[in-house]
Amino acid sequence: MRRVYTEIARVAPTDAAVLVVGESGTGKDLVAQVIHQGSKRAAGPYLPINCGAMSPSLIESELFGHERGSFTGALLRHQGHFERTSGGTLFLDEVTEIPLELQARLLRVVESGTLLRVGGEIALQTDVRVIASTNRPPQTAMRDGKLRRDLYYRLSVFPIQLPPLRQRPGDIDLLARHFLDELNAMHGSDKHLPLEVIAAFERYDWPGNVRQLKNMLQRAFILAGDGPDIRYFPRPDTTATSLPHAPTIVGKSLEELNREMTLAALAHYGSRRKTAAALGISLKTLYNRLNLYKRDASSSHHGSEK
Repeated sequence: MRRVYTEIARVAPTDAAVLVVGESGTGKDLVAQVIHQGSKRAAGPYLPINCGAMSPSLIESELFGHERGSFTGALLRHQGHFERTSGGTLFLDEVTEIPLELQARLLRVVESGTLLRVGGEIALQTDVRVIASTNRPPQTAMRDGKLRRDLYYRLSVFPIQLPPLRQRPGDIDLLARHFLDELNAMHGSDKHLPLEVIAAFERYDWPGNVRQLKNMLQRAFILAGDGPDIRYFPRPDTTATSLPHAPTIVGKSLEELNREMTLAALAHYGSRRKTAAALGISLKTLYNRLNLYKRDASSSHHGSEK
């Protein structure tokens, strides 16, 4: 995330087109807003457009506008999003949802800064910075015919990749407490997150990413009622599968068995996050265990040298 913040700070003051790539719920819209706020266009309009929510038959008119009488029902001249956002930033969320034939026209507008309204004959100048996003890997979208290759190269002058929340376990506690602080401020309360709830958060995969975390925390806040702690939390299921088989020998101490099981699980999953979930412990506990095993191994090694 520090890399993402650095990239945002560097590209915001420029007029470069930005393509934000990330799973749903990772905060692509927030990245677009921050880029606009840090740009020379901050005083101009900022217009986010959910391309997947627009009717395919009306996308062209919504983006580029139309002239009166250009089609049935066009009773008045209509300014499209590009005209209305001139001098500012247009955020095309989920740009791969735009039909391919309209992507060609979008490319011409982005490249030339001119557009024709539907049914119009006069080219109009527009000064818009375009930020686009997609939850599809761009190479996959191009291969599947969802994104024109030429449009991709034009929009991804400066690509920004947002990591999913499951790759940011260290941020889960911080984000959860941030959202809880917002809820406490909104409702004049002082509720807290017990450590066992945070541990449950850290063992979960969060397929809906930060958006899911925020919504689930709001639900927990409501279920807590007037209590000071969020204890009746609808704890999410972990994604852990069965643990790998680790041989046990009668006579070994519990500490030795814990060590063997932990290292066997880590070797099996190859991921600290999945290992912690499989063992039913927090990432912090797993890190503490591994550090302890490392220190023990180092002490044993030095002892043998003596």
